[in-house]
Amino acid sequence: MPPKARVPEKPAGVVNSAPAVKSTSGASKSSKSGSLDAQAIVQDVWSKYVQKTSQRVKLLDSFMVFLVVVGVLQFVYCMIVGNFPFNAFLSGFSATVGQFVLTASLRIQTNPENKAEFENISHERAFADFVFGSLILHFFCINFIN
Repeated sequence: MPPKARVPEKPAGVVNSAPAVKSTSGASKSSKSGSLDAQAIVQDVWSKYVQKTSQRVKLLDSFMVFLVVVGVLQFVYCMIVGNFPFNAFLSGFSATVGQFVLTASLRIQTNPENKAEFENISHERAFADFVFGSLILHFFCINFIN
């Protein structure tokens, strides 16, 4: 004998629990105001980014955007053409992701807003760590290709 299906009990005083139907004109107004709010938020974030971010951090951000575009292009190429030398694709994609991570680390360490967390590390030391990490990363990626 199969188990009985459990039906949730209705609270005492509830006669009909059908959802209320909303009018479409109110929904379209709220979606338009929601998109305008989102657009205003994006514009506000962009204007504050342009005003308050230092030139060095903007340069690192543009390099990180470049690395994301390169990684996406490598992945799309792999999906369209194929990945016959898979180790070459894996090495190139790993180099892109690794360089992105190293650049993000450099950005965090050299950002003036994070000066309290990295007061013992100078900008020159952070850049030297970035260069050393990049050399090791690319050495391993080149050796992985064969």
